[in-house]
Amino acid sequence: MDSDFPVGTFPTAIKHAVAMDLSDYLVAPGKKVSLDDWDTDADGGWDRDEAEQRTAELNERLEELQELLYAEGKHKVLVVIQATDTGGKDGTIRHVFDGVNPQGVTVASFKRPTDEELAHDYLWRVHRHTPKNGEIAIFNRSHYEDVLVVRVHDIVPEKRWSRRYDHIINFEQLLADEGTTIVKLFLHISKDEQRERLQARIDTPHKNWKFDSGDLREREHWDDYQEAFRVMLERTSTDDAPWYVIPADRKWYRNLVISEILVDALERLDMRYPPAEEGIAEIVVE
Repeated sequence: MDSDFPVGTFPTAIKHAVAMDLSDYLVAPGKKVSLDDWDTDADGGWDRDEAEQRTAELNERLEELQELLYAEGKHKVLVVIQATDTGGKDGTIRHVFDGVNPQGVTVASFKRPTDEELAHDYLWRVHRHTPKNGEIAIFNRSHYEDVLVVRVHDIVPEKRWSRRYDHIINFEQLLADEGTTIVKLFLHISKDEQRERLQARIDTPHKNWKFDSGDLREREHWDDYQEAFRVMLERTSTDDAPWYVIPADRKWYRNLVISEILVDALERLDMRYPPAEEGIAEIVVE
């Protein structure tokens, strides 16, 4: 039996029909960006129950594709998630990747750099977490912190951080040239939604552990961060490493859009299962 079939030939792996126009969320390379062009509270005309059912179906498809990615062992996928505080990075990872095999998925969270990391160039700590063949790597925050936090808080001079956009583009192009599929997701929430989420962390006992008073200090820089995000999107969305702006006030719609984007990206790889061992059809296990 020859199992070297394209993904679409398996009854359980029929390619799905995308239920929305994903270009609505894509940041076109080389175009000017205004965050006002994306409504943070959008629902795409979906009913919540229907959207959650669709997301569940996409999650099953993502499981199939991730298994295929791991089995074939030829492609690698990097998912970059950026957002302001309370933007939903952790929730996205929990819900969208629910059920995937942890053996083929890694998550790297980039917080304040350690002394060792600060002793190297700013991309050093990032590069070692990029995916290997057959793997999906998820960055919860990423190398983009070095043109966001660093910019907003004047941690290094503008002359230095302003060069990093080109560094990042070149770094991602290197990854793409070496076979990495890159999907970058900016979770776009409103200032009012952030206020509600921060207050919920204070008012709900089992969420108290999430609250950090530093988030309130960061909130004071809301406008500066929005501008930093805008420039990030405008300067670093490329054909091989595109940004998607995800309406994220409604968590259920956020999950739906991201699931559609990821399944679509994986299906475009046109993956195949490795050929079966020769003579397998004649083997009988006793």
